This record gives sequence, structure tokens and C-alpha cells, in this order.
Amino acid sequence: MKEYDVIVIGGGHAGCEAAASAANMGSEVLLITMDMTKIAEMSCNPAMGGIAKGQIIREIDALGGYSGIVTDESMIQFRMLNRSKGPAMWSPRAQNDRMKFTKIWREKLEGIENLDFWQDTVEIIMIKNNKVVGVKTNMGRAIKGQSVIITSGTFMNGIMYVGKVRNKGGRASEPASYGLSKQLMNIGFEVGRMKTGTPARIDGRTINFKKLKEQKGDGEGKCFSFMNDKVVIGNEKSCFITYTNKEVHNILNRGLMDSPLYDGSIKSIGPRYCPSIEGKIVTFAGKDMHQLFLEPEGENTVEYYINGFSSSLSVEIQYEAMKKIEGLEKVKIFRPGYAIEYDYFPPTQIKHTLETKRIENLYFAGQVNGTTGYEEAGAQGLMAGINAHLKLNNKEEIILKRNEAYIGVLIDDLITKGVDEPYRMFTSRAEYRILLRQDNADKRLTGIGYKIGLASEERMEKVRKKYKERDEVIKWIKKESIRPEEINKILEKHGTRKIKQSRKLDQILLRPEIKINDLEKGLEKVKKRFGEIGVMKEEILESAEIEIKYEGYIEREDKIAKKIQRLENIKLKGEINYNEMLSISTEGRQKLSKIRPETIGQASRISGVSPSDINVLLVFMGR
Repeated sequence: MKEYDVIVIGGGHAGCEAAASAANMGSEVLLITMDMTKIAEMSCNPAMGGIAKGQIIREIDALGGYSGIVTDESMIQFRMLNRSKGPAMWSPRAQNDRMKFTKIWREKLEGIENLDFWQDTVEIIMIKNNKVVGVKTNMGRAIKGQSVIITSGTFMNGIMYVGKVRNKGGRASEPASYGLSKQLMNIGFEVGRMKTGTPARIDGRTINFKKLKEQKGDGEGKCFSFMNDKVVIGNEKSCFITYTNKEVHNILNRGLMDSPLYDGSIKSIGPRYCPSIEGKIVTFAGKDMHQLFLEPEGENTVEYYINGFSSSLSVEIQYEAMKKIEGLEKVKIFRPGYAIEYDYFPPTQIKHTLETKRIENLYFAGQVNGTTGYEEAGAQGLMAGINAHLKLNNKEEIILKRNEAYIGVLIDDLITKGVDEPYRMFTSRAEYRILLRQDNADKRLTGIGYKIGLASEERMEKVRKKYKERDEVIKWIKKESIRPEEINKILEKHGTRKIKQSRKLDQILLRPEIKINDLEKGLEKVKKRFGEIGVMKEEILESAEIEIKYEGYIEREDKIAKKIQRLENIKLKGEINYNEMLSISTEGRQKLSKIRPETIGQASRISGVSPSDINVLLVFMGR
């Protein structure tokens, strides 16, 4: 086999984005996966996006990744979450056809000329002089490569639990991988164990939907990719809501004695924000019910995913409890829920580029870094692929700042703070979330993607046109005046006070009761002006409205970000011996020595490093 620039281990969401980004930038890439029919498999729920996760997909897309495009092309429902809150909280979410999602991802990857595939399991990373030189596989192949990106998800030493039944595997009906974590542990890497789980899949033909509350999509034709103006869903599917009850909880409690979570079999920690159903009834013993969502697995299948009912209990207990849920009295199960425990590498062992500190040109991305979720994995894979290519070509690395992207927040959190449970992104983790909105990801990041050769000229030109038109709309709104007789009926209709003299349109739009669409519908001159906008009209108007309504907040947050950014510009270069700096607290010296921060800003975010410790570092740096 030929020598590759980049070898990607694992064909999940992280692996696919890593392989695609490196190959599209010009590297010769090999993607090694255990099963080529499971490319970007949706191992858990058939959905993309959600709170903060939707922002991440839009960021991946803005940089030139594929997750947004594939999501749009396999979408069976779209919803914008948190519409009742401010735009910093708006988060797009899609239900997807699971089988179509995988099929489209594979087609996209096979369309990349310098991307090769190999179905196999990697057992050894070949290393020479602390530098990657290739991999050895289960089939006895030694494949040379200048960089290796490990994106093995939950497959490293994976064990699945259903009650007292234990099976080795990385996913239902799929084998685990062995050898890698043992090798890396032997050369000095810290290896930990984490746990996650998934609910049962059930037969939609046995669900009484009349008893359930239907949850339809928005029906607005929204999309994830900035390359699409709208997505028309031909056969939109609804989700359905039901609840557990006391009888369900009593049955589940009866099965706890056989639960691996409570009999000592599983010692690792699972995701706090996506607990198993048995975890919920123990932690929230006073609650009589828990909400469940039935999510369709695809456009042409009867299979449903029962979100909120993740479980490691026995099949018998899962089935018995499920039949006591309203609407599921006659339910049949296609596959029970299960818990899975797997190896991961605590992420304080990697740099901002996702390259490991111990071995040159070895990168970790996805769940091996202690994260959970397709979106977090895809973002890491994208950045690992980008930085692996850039390093091989002696170009400057790309490190997204915390005020530039949720991806920047994600990676900085991982390597600076580490993880003690599976990491999930939330809007609350971002201190600059007014700047990091889902609507402006293209403005923030497409220029970066274009500069490094990942985002296309077509994509960049679309961004230029969009924001040129947006700025012209804002300028017109701020300049145009409106008389009382033109606007007062509209103001009265929306429950806000009338005006007595002419006002600029932006002053009217600043009122929370008035939306930009209200002005377009009610005022002829506004309708005429907005009619001149091209195909991106909806995006342009939404962006213009946000900029006008939240201008003060955006400016203030931007100033704070720039002020704090000064600390990010002070580099901690060289091998600093923190143990000799006795003016720094003992905990501070220990944490600084372990994490080896690259900047004063990163050092300031390490738990246990105090403001006085930072002052000592500033004096040391001559500041």
C-alpha cells in the first residue's frame, strides 16, 4: 500500500470530518474503518443539532465540513429550539433518516479524489523517535503514514451491558477493537473508562399514536448548510411525546438489583445530562413521571427511538416497564437498550490542535477525548484533519478562539479543564454566546475555511453577498423615517404604544413586540425595499433584525472579548519549570506542570490556578 499523509482510524462522525477536511485540503488520506456499511452511523438518536449542538454543525459547515450538508439532505423534520428566548439561544435541530444519513455521507466521501478506504482494525500505531510513521492492522498490513488521527469512538475495549448479560463490542452487533489503548498506555498515555448508553428501538406498528401528543416540525424550510437557502421536506415526520408513571418506576426499581450501574459492574461515570431511566428514578426519586420522545428512525421505516428511556436493565424489565407507558401498551421491541463502557484518553494530554503532547503527528478526536454527541465529535474531527494537513505542509495551525466559535470553546474546555464525565456542549459553556450565534457562523468562520483551502470560492462569494446586502438593509432601516399615520395601526395591533411624531424605522424595530416581518407585511415601502433582496432574503432579514435589536449587547461583548484576548496573546513558550516558581500555589504548580498551557489566557482558565498565580506568571513573562 502507498504511503499516506494522513491515516484516520474510525469511520464515525469525527473520522468522516477528519478524512474529508484533510483530503479536500490536498492531503493523501486513508480512512480505516471496521465496517464500511456503517460510515457516520447514528449510534444513538436519529437527530442532529439541538441546544449549542446546532451551532456547532453550522460552524462545521461554515468552515467547509460536511455535517450540515448531509443533515439537510437526509432531513425528515426541522425545528428551531428556544425561539421564545434571545437569538443567542436559538438552536437548530433536525430529525434524520438514519439509513439515508449514512448513505449520503459515504457518497460524499467517495466523491473526494485523494481519499482511500480500507476495511480493517488498527491494532498498533507505528512510532519512531516519538513520531508517528504509520499503523499495523489486524489483517497484518503495515501502512505508512506521516500523521494518524484516532477517532475510534466507543470501540476501544468496549463492553455492552443488558442486565446481567455482558458482551464485548463497540456498538450493537459490532465487535470492539483491542490493542491501541494498551499500546498507548504502555508508552505513557493516561487511559480512562467512560460509560454511555442508548434506549430500545421499538416497532411503530404497535404504538397507539392517538394517545400521544404529536410534535411537528416548524415547516419553515430552514436548513443547516449555508450553501442551501431552504430545504423542502417531502415526507415530514412528527415526533411524539409520552411520559413514564409510578407503575413504570416501580417495575424499574424491581430490576435495579440486576443493573450493572448499581451492582458494581460499571465503575465509570456516564453523561450527566443524558442519564439512563434507572438513573433518573434513583436521582429524582420524588418525581412521578419523566418525559419521553418517540423519534422516527427514517422516512420509510416503522422503527422508533424512545428518547429518554436509555437503559442497562434486563430485556424483561425494559419490556415490562415500557408496556405500562401510555400509548405503548402493546409495544414490541426491535432491540433493547444497553449501556456501553469504553476506553478514552483524558484530553489534557493533547494540544489545541488536537495533536498529542507525547507523540508528534498523533491526533485524538471525538469520544476518545471524553466527549459525547455526534456534533462534538464531528467538530473535533474537522479540526484534527485541518491541523494535521497544515502541519505536514509547514503552515500555521488553526486554533479557534473562545470568542470565535463554539468549537473553540469545546476544544479549550477539553484541554484546559479536562473531563470527569462525558462532555456535552451547552450554550451556558460559552461566555460570548451573543457573538457565537447560529445565524452568523458563516461570517465568523467561512473566511478562515476559505483561507486554508477548505471552503470553496462559491461559498465565500455567497457570504460576501449576504453580508453586503445585510449591511445595506441595516443602513436603509436606520435612515428611513416613518410617520404616525403609517405605523400606528401596526403598533396598536402588536400591543405597543403609538408614536406621535415621525421616527426612524430602527427605533420602531427596537421594540420587542415588533418583528422585521411585521414591518414588511404592514408597510408598502418596506415591502418594496425588501423585495429587492435576492435568494437569501430570509437569512439577510433575520441577521439585520438581530444586529439592530442587539447592537448594544453585541458591541459590549465584543469589547470584553478583545480585552480578555490580550491574555491569549501572551505565549508561554519553552519548557517552564513551574515547580521552581514557589510564589505560585502548590495546586497551581501541579496543574500548570500537568497541562502545560500555551498562553496566559489558557492558564487563567485552569481549575486551581488562582488570579495571584496568573500575576506571578505575568511578572515572570516581564509584563
